[in-house]
Amino acid sequence: MTAKCGLVSLALLLAGCSRAPSFDLLGSFFPAWLLCLVLGIAAAAPARWLISRLGIPVAFPVLAYPSLALAFTFTLWLTFFRL
Repeated sequence: MTAKCGLVSLALLLAGCSRAPSFDLLGSFFPAWLLCLVLGIAAAAPARWLISRLGIPVAFPVLAYPSLALAFTFTLWLTFFRL
């Protein structure tokens, strides 16, 4: 029974392995997740400005703004690289 569980676990872990999306920029392959992360951080800056401009209180800014950047990052990733 343990051997079967091990084989099933190994098969599930290896099933997710595939070639990562990447761009060819000036001859080097640039990981797509890094581009999404940079764009997510860049999108979080105007969102932070808008939140402060509207006067919305943020209880934990140390957690809120990185979470906002990650939400933008994951949204961009799913929008452009959903396989």
